[in-house]
Amino acid sequence: MKTKRIFIDGRAGTTGLRIADRLAGREDITLVTLPEETRKDPAARREALNAADIAFLCLPDAAAIEAASMVENPDTVIIDASTAHRTAPGWVYGLPELSSGQETAVASARRIAVPGCHASGFVALVQPLIQAGILPDDALLTCHSLTGYSGGGKQMIADYESPERSPLLDSPRQYGLTQQHKHLREMQAITGLRTPPLFCPIVSDFYSGMEVTVPLFASQLILGCTADDIRQVYAKAYRGPVISYLEQADENGFLSAGTRSGKDSMAVTVCGNAERILLCALYDNLGKGASGAALECMNLVLGKEKAFGLEL
Repeated sequence: MKTKRIFIDGRAGTTGLRIADRLAGREDITLVTLPEETRKDPAARREALNAADIAFLCLPDAAAIEAASMVENPDTVIIDASTAHRTAPGWVYGLPELSSGQETAVASARRIAVPGCHASGFVALVQPLIQAGILPDDALLTCHSLTGYSGGGKQMIADYESPERSPLLDSPRQYGLTQQHKHLREMQAITGLRTPPLFCPIVSDFYSGMEVTVPLFASQLILGCTADDIRQVYAKAYRGPVISYLEQADENGFLSAGTRSGKDSMAVTVCGNAERILLCALYDNLGKGASGAALECMNLVLGKEKAFGLEL
């Protein structure tokens, strides 16, 4: 069996390391690596990028843009885990569960942008409702997102796991206080909202996991639509294996952001009552929110089932 050549540019970062670890045991790919002394060398990276069948970019935005510009081989597929290309022309948004057409687009794309961790849940919750005519595109929304500290990368992980860490890390911390979080652009563009949501991301003292909540008043829905209509849309759209609708996801009235820690799947549910509705998505910021989503896109490009090798 001929294997596909996979190169990870930015392998030393949190997402890159996790992708490399997940690919290490796969027999259908050959993982191309650079020696430590040439890992950041532009010429060596350019050669590896153009020799790859699929190149993952696990880099800061500016470096990802630079790396993408290095690829001249028309057969090389780029899967970019940075923020740089998520709304860029010519790039396909890597959330295949949005529609059958989206899955087909990802499978045939040469340029794929992996969704942001916070944005993955927000888009999964909101886009189907706008598409179904249940939620108007001029809705003014709020989004709360609780995440584990691994989403902040190596430095934040080191800060939280340091024996001399600040006592301020013992309690949840809200950030993105200027309402200019880098995920807002895709949260608006991919859902089709006219206005980006008020976004309240919170990092807390657990390694990985994520809970995204979008609260709604029933009066915000298109006239005549109800929470039950939302449930029906989700039940039809999210039948698994990666994203699934759950009628009940809480345990004794509590939803835990760590429910899907270590998994590549996402659970979508609807809480609240007839007047005040909570749309909730539970997943892992490192799984469906990062490396798991990237590997799912790779599977589709390779013609495999999207859940192949994933931890669901």
